[in-house]
Amino acid sequence: MSTIQHNLEYIKAQLPNGVTLVAVSKTKPVELIQEAYDAGQRIFGENRVQEMCDKHALLPADIQWHMIGHLQTNKVKYMASFVTMVHGIDSLKLLAEVDKQASKCDRKIDCLLQFHIATEETKFGLDLEEARELLNSEAYLQMHNVRIRGVMGMATFTDKVDQVKHEFKSLRTIFETLRDEFFEDRPDFDTLSMGMSGDYLLAVEEGSTLVRIGSSIFGSRL
Repeated sequence: MSTIQHNLEYIKAQLPNGVTLVAVSKTKPVELIQEAYDAGQRIFGENRVQEMCDKHALLPADIQWHMIGHLQTNKVKYMASFVTMVHGIDSLKLLAEVDKQASKCDRKIDCLLQFHIATEETKFGLDLEEARELLNSEAYLQMHNVRIRGVMGMATFTDKVDQVKHEFKSLRTIFETLRDEFFEDRPDFDTLSMGMSGDYLLAVEEGSTLVRIGSSIFGSRL
């Protein structure tokens, strides 16, 4: 059994039913992604559009590609024909561009609203009021080629377990608030994305339904 296969099986054994694993393959060569694919993994996350497009062209067609990095509007068109989910929707402008490019491809693209829950200033994301403003906007209500599936956020990079748990709890509260206010009749608003290699078990304890794990599968970043 390869190391990657062993790592995948170990992680999946720790995840409850209903928790989706995104294998974060950014910076990893296609050979390692193929190895994970051969071990049964089908969902991969990239943070650079060009890198994701290059890998998409070389790897099996049934891979589900998730865009997990900060996304510029001028890059959306390059991935709109194949991307499965966009994780980092942090503005109405970006969501509108995803809708526009998805329409050109006659597709509906799943999206997650990104929230700023960490203490670091460098992380992108909405707050609850900004999300409400987006979801109440006429522009959003006219969109037909995007589907808001849930929310995502990244906790502070810290060893302070209580702080990380607090941040995850705050994102779960946001998820439940938006579900109750805007998506009560939408069972497909079902994704609470939080948790990475260093904190995914804490995230699952706090209700995460999707974790994004890279180094614990592929090893340290190249």
